[in-house]
Amino acid sequence: MREIGHFIGGKAVKGGSGRTGDVFNPNTGEVQAKVALASKSEVAQAVANAESAFPAWAATNPQRRARVMFKFLELIQGEYDDLARLLSSEHGKTFADAKGDIQRGLEVVEFACGIPHLMKGEYTDGAGPGIDLYSVRQPLGVVAGITPFNFPAMIPLWKCAPAIACGNTFILKPSERDPSVPMRIAELFLKAGLPEGVLNVVNGDKEAVDALLTDSRVKAIGFVGSSDIAQYIYATGTAHGKRVQCFGGAKNHMIVMPDADLDQAVDALVGAGYGSAGERCMAVSVAVPVGKKTADALMQKLIPRVESLKVGPSTDLQADYGPMVTRALLEKVKGYVDSGVKEGAKLVVDGRNFKLQGYENGNFIGGCLFDEVTPNMKIYKEEIFGPVLSVVRAKDYEEAVRLPSEHEYGNGVAIFTRDGDTARDFTNRVQVGMVGVNFAIPVPLAYHTFGGWKRSGFGDLNQHGPDSIRFYTKTKTVTARWPSGTKEGAEFVIPTMK
Repeated sequence: MREIGHFIGGKAVKGGSGRTGDVFNPNTGEVQAKVALASKSEVAQAVANAESAFPAWAATNPQRRARVMFKFLELIQGEYDDLARLLSSEHGKTFADAKGDIQRGLEVVEFACGIPHLMKGEYTDGAGPGIDLYSVRQPLGVVAGITPFNFPAMIPLWKCAPAIACGNTFILKPSERDPSVPMRIAELFLKAGLPEGVLNVVNGDKEAVDALLTDSRVKAIGFVGSSDIAQYIYATGTAHGKRVQCFGGAKNHMIVMPDADLDQAVDALVGAGYGSAGERCMAVSVAVPVGKKTADALMQKLIPRVESLKVGPSTDLQADYGPMVTRALLEKVKGYVDSGVKEGAKLVVDGRNFKLQGYENGNFIGGCLFDEVTPNMKIYKEEIFGPVLSVVRAKDYEEAVRLPSEHEYGNGVAIFTRDGDTARDFTNRVQVGMVGVNFAIPVPLAYHTFGGWKRSGFGDLNQHGPDSIRFYTKTKTVTARWPSGTKEGAEFVIPTMK
């Protein structure tokens, strides 16, 4: 049985707590590895290594830090397919989807390669008589990232790459469900020239999380996961004086206007709703056709597409999506479908009894599609995180704007229309953090910022892009005067630039 420990001080180390978790093969349901669950003392050891490595790394000039990023990009290209297969084997997403997971992470590393420019401060010459004024950005110290199972490459890279490029040292606590790729990322960064102790990986559960939240040496924490845990981490971290950014759950709507290209809309709904078995915070889980005619026409096209989805093992290159990450999540998703039926939603495609020959113990579920869902139902209010799409029929455009705006989550939303005025009005008025126009999954590119509103995001700054540099640095402003030698005497009023 393969054993996965931690990566501390530039070395792979065995777990010492005596506690382990199971890493499953989602295709078969079998345990394929044991992952160590860190104790508080093991987390403290990782923090101590990061703290020791910080002064020298912070003093390393930005160009040299950027070179590590460039070298990492070069090294990971040589292992791209192997990493994707490893990711797929623990998560269950298809090989192609796993490659996309890695690629979106690498795009943030590419952004971080520009750190010499991104960390430039500001300078004012002659702000006052003989006075110069300038500001500089400096790293915070030891920072940490707590990342989810659904993107085991992308989110760790979103967190660690900007933080390390800024001169911080980093503790990564990845999901214990699929920990192998984050461990390999740390090894590749070391091989790329990152000094020992700058990037540490501790696998674990709540004990490790709480140790990071309460350790005074950890100056900032980033988190992605469910909203309840995001709120807990935000409250606990800030109570301990840390800078914290947390991203939680989602209920992403896609509005389909009467003038939309329905074939394009259906393609978008099928891909965004069922890709990666719905295990994405940006998955479209609610379709909102406007008007009965639009809704009827959409359902006529959508039902056969959902019925024909190809569900297969993650090794099947022709599969649309693979198994869910664990049996527990599979049963939770089935419970949501049961709830929708009980509350009166119309289940027009039922994938609960899907079985795959030869993989009877795998975590598979077929695509599920509900019609006539109403906002009071549990399947509308809560994040399902599975291949379940709910259709909520809006009587008019105003109701379509109101539905995502009034939902407790505000992560992503999309509108499909041919009308520019409608699109502009929607993007201005809808109360959601990321908006797509004829684009179902509006994940911004790495040089913009990613973040939702309301219970989808806690904290003032978003992930990647310029906000990541602001989050992982502090600004120091210097007012400097070089006296000419003329005695001016004491001043007892607040200084002004006369």
